[in-house]
Amino acid sequence: MPPRICVFCGSKTGEAPAYRTATVALATEIVRRGSGVVYGGGSVGLMGVLADRVLELGGEVIGVIPEALATKELLHTGVRDMRCVADMHERKALMAELAGAFIALPGGFGTFEELFEIVTWAQLGFHRKNIGLLNVDGYFDPLVALIAHAIREGFITAAHRELVVVESEPARLLDHLATHEMPLVRRWLKREEI
Repeated sequence: MPPRICVFCGSKTGEAPAYRTATVALATEIVRRGSGVVYGGGSVGLMGVLADRVLELGGEVIGVIPEALATKELLHTGVRDMRCVADMHERKALMAELAGAFIALPGGFGTFEELFEIVTWAQLGFHRKNIGLLNVDGYFDPLVALIAHAIREGFITAAHRELVVVESEPARLLDHLATHEMPLVRRWLKREEI
């Protein structure tokens, strides 16, 4: 396992209790395996659940939060290593730099955006770090179906389906990520190389 895993997740806990339960289980499994967590720095929603559990177990947590969101209502004051950055772009770049793998838990637009950006970076060859979806109670089934549809329609190369590992249980996802080999992709040529 990498030293740190970046976890993208919601600033809400969602309707189903299974989302909170899976977040606690993932945090527990990450700490048990000796990895730390990089996350969005919040104290609310699944972000707060994740950080609280890692801290409770004595694990490493690094929060990365834009200054505009670092209010006392949102920022997790229990996370000692909190990095305040200028904006969302800097946040994602620093999270990517600090982590050796990525996992998306259920979430909303922000989670989707973080996930798609890190997958796009992998597709373009900017990194070869593993990316996983924790598909709690089928939450990501529509997204997995959309990716399959985009492959059928010729917008995503079939080999790039392997950029994202999908599992429904935290331990299985971490096991899969530990053995998964990202596909080799061709980096975009620089203008002078064309």
